[in-house]
Amino acid sequence: MLQFRRIMLSVASALALAAPVYAGKLAIVIDDFGYRPQTENQVLAMPPAISVAVLPNAPHAREMATKAHNSGHQVLIHLPMAPLSKQPLEKDTLRPEMSSDEIDRIIRDAYNKVPYAVGLNNHMGSAMTSSLFGMLKVMQALERYNLYFLDSMTIGNSQAMRAAQGTGVKVIKRKVFLDDTQNEADIRMQFNRAVQLARRNGSAIAIGHPHPSTVRVLQQMLPTLPSDITLVRPGDLLNEPQVDTSTPNLGQPVPTAPRNPFRGVKSCLPKKPPEPVYATRFFSVIGESISESTLVKYVQHQWQGWGKKP
Repeated sequence: MLQFRRIMLSVASALALAAPVYAGKLAIVIDDFGYRPQTENQVLAMPPAISVAVLPNAPHAREMATKAHNSGHQVLIHLPMAPLSKQPLEKDTLRPEMSSDEIDRIIRDAYNKVPYAVGLNNHMGSAMTSSLFGMLKVMQALERYNLYFLDSMTIGNSQAMRAAQGTGVKVIKRKVFLDDTQNEADIRMQFNRAVQLARRNGSAIAIGHPHPSTVRVLQQMLPTLPSDITLVRPGDLLNEPQVDTSTPNLGQPVPTAPRNPFRGVKSCLPKKPPEPVYATRFFSVIGESISESTLVKYVQHQWQGWGKKP
């Protein structure tokens, strides 16, 4: 028995030495391409696995998208979407209240302006991506152009994955922003955090911008990437497991119920909250949102309580 154990331990040790080191996959996307060719050319000199996201209305959008593709980099459309904060919106910024036709027109125009794009991610967008009503229309448009969606996760309760259910659109999510500040020490810390997440979870996506400080940090750290981390394109992660932690949010204003004219009649509150809306199509969402609206429930409650004594 002792001899058998020794043999098994020897075999296990040999297998451990022979097994390849497990590699975490790290994807890096540089947003805001199309405005600063000089700095952006430094990004394109980096390994081809570094991907770029091009603003469709930037003055050098077509030029930099073509140059990136010819250099072996994956190209995404970096599409402006409405934020929750009140600020001036760029041309063709997607908003939740836009019609399906208008959203399709904007995405079609962006697709034509950014050649070789295989995916799309949001520029800003906390108001748009948190609206299930709005993101359903985005996913329907993306499906026509065979584009995947990289959720920049500018808000925690993004509806992108929920909206993509039932469509052919793949959704992947950003894990780390490299350069919330342009301090090189902070950027290095965020880069190392992305490496740790890739190692721990199997994959991670980091997003940065073509700031000189970000470029310098990447030039320093990419050549010394740990041996167990593999640099990949975001499109290589489309089949990686994704966890949707969102709660349904139609992103439409809820009508305020009028003051109750029957002061003696008590309004009966529902015992349970409305069931979550797992809509996968535009019209089903509209119907469910109307039926669950505060105004409709108020009218129903008054009708039910009409015959009750005050």
